[in-house]
Amino acid sequence: MGTTATASSETATRAEGTLDIATSRRRGGRGPRGNGSGPGGGGSGGDDRSRGFSPEHYRIGVLIGLASILMMFTALASAYIVRSGMPTSIDWHGGTMPSFVYLSTALIVVSSLTLTRAKAAINHGEGPAYKVWLGVTLLLGLGFLASQLLAWRQLVAQGLYLASNPHSSFFYVLTGLHGLHLAGGILALSLLLMYARRTQGAEADVKKRALTDVVGIYWHFMDLLWVFLFLLLFFWR
Repeated sequence: MGTTATASSETATRAEGTLDIATSRRRGGRGPRGNGSGPGGGGSGGDDRSRGFSPEHYRIGVLIGLASILMMFTALASAYIVRSGMPTSIDWHGGTMPSFVYLSTALIVVSSLTLTRAKAAINHGEGPAYKVWLGVTLLLGLGFLASQLLAWRQLVAQGLYLASNPHSSFFYVLTGLHGLHLAGGILALSLLLMYARRTQGAEADVKKRALTDVVGIYWHFMDLLWVFLFLLLFFWR
């Protein structure tokens, strides 16, 4: 009888232990000791980490947004090429490319190089250089938008407006949409520069590197997109 009682007690103890482990796992813990965020946890567990900064979420969000932007500009570029090559396109007048478009192209290409330099600086722990190169990239982006406005003024001086002919309409729409999306990148650069100036420390540097990588993906995409639009507008006139 004593042996049977002892065996029953051990079985009950094991069953209780198994139940505790299962309950802890359902609540987010790692076991009976509660190393995670479950009951008995001794620190910030998985729930705290899941609510914290996740660069992968930012990266996925940017890639999804860029995919939609790419589809929109692909559709517009296709319509531009088809419309320019139609036999009945007697109203298609390409005209002369505004000289400020060449300046804006040079500015945005250089801005990608300066942003790459800023990323290298933060990866090597060069905080002051990182902020300088980030600021230079921001200024180049603003210069790009200013040169685009001047290019539009050149078109107006030639008597070309949005509704003058199909080519001018496409020119204003394509460059305007690109400038609008680049303005979003300029806003992101401004916020990143403000964050870099206000924070310091190892944890902040990790976040800066992740955010710089995400902003860099968007900015380099805008650079490549503009080069494509420039070639499109230059050769299909």
